[in-house]
This record gives sequence, structure tokens and C-alpha cells, in this order.
Amino acid sequence: MSMWWDLSLQALIFLVSIAAYLWTNNIPQKLFTQYHSYRNRHKHQARRHFVRAAEHLSSSQPSSAVTEADAAIQLDPTDAASHILKAVALEVQGFNTSALDSLNVALSPLAVKSLEVEEKADAMAKRAQLRMAVAPNDQEVWRVAEKELREVVELKKESVRAWCLLGKCCEGIGKNEAAKEAYEEAVRIAPNSAPAKEGLQRLEGDN
Repeated sequence: MSMWWDLSLQALIFLVSIAAYLWTNNIPQKLFTQYHSYRNRHKHQARRHFVRAAEHLSSSQPSSAVTEADAAIQLDPTDAASHILKAVALEVQGFNTSALDSLNVALSPLAVKSLEVEEKADAMAKRAQLRMAVAPNDQEVWRVAEKELREVVELKKESVRAWCLLGKCCEGIGKNEAAKEAYEEAVRIAPNSAPAKEGLQRLEGDN
């Protein structure tokens, strides 16, 4: 018993000595500073790739935008903005399924915390829209989209686009009364909204 106590005491003294040496020489602080410097450098580089991606997209070069967005994501996968930009560039090229995958990552626990509430709502609305585009005849998918869009209009109550999408979604799954209410809400917010007015006209024509 005495031997084990002596060994434990020696081990403790050894660990305390190492800790004291590290602390005296500011090694933990230096490592912490280096870690943050490394992380900030990667974030800065990722932001440069993001800006280039946005420039390529605005210049009608979606393929190059995807390449730059991927470079930004590799450096900082927790920034949802890069995933969203990639999704938009993929959608422009007609790759809706891949765009949907990118939005799923943007809205995952990995990255969603980097979004403000309204940014999250916009990304969710886009994801619901892509769900409907990818599976135009799948009622179950559209019901998932409806649920998501209802969450969107709770987060961003004055979004005409989200209300119109909700109206279209409800219309597509046969919930005409709910669709009518969504389109009417869109018209209340934006009286000149063409999609909302057209939706209401369709519903009136069906009655």
C-alpha cells in the first residue's frame, strides 16, 4: 500500500511540475493563440473564396461559382452561407437534387448556427421549393414542404415569397382552403403580388 502511495505521489508531483513548466513558459496561451490564428486564417481564406463564388455567380458562371464555394466549404464547413451559395449555383445549372443536398448541410446542426433567423427562414423556403421541384408528384414530400413552409412563415411573417410557396404547396396537395388563406396573406403584404393573385384566380376558377 505504501509503495502505491509513493508512486501516486511521485506521479502527481511529476504532473504538477510539467503543468508549472508549461504555464511558466506561456505554452498553453501560445497554443491557444496559434489555434485561433490558424482558425482565423482559414476563415479569412474561406471568405475570399466565397466572394469569388458570388462574383462568378453574378457573372453567369455557376460552374466556377460551385468550385469556389467548395473551396470555401473545405476551409470552413461550418459557414452555412457557402453551402447556400453552392446550392443556388447548382440550381441555376439544373442540378436540383444536389442543390437540395447543399441546403440540407446548410440547415444541419453543423452550420445552421451561423445563420440569422431571417437567413435561416430564407434557406428553409428555398429548400421547400426544391423539395417540390425534385419530387413534383410525391404528395408525402410536398407535405414535408408544407410543414417546413409553415415554420418559415412563423420565422418571417412578412415574407411574400414564403406565403406564395405555401399557397402553391397547399394547392398541390389539395388543401385549397389553406392555399387560399396563404395567397390572401401574400396579397395583404404585397397587394400587387402576381403569383398570389394568379393563385387566387386558379382557386376561384376551380370552384
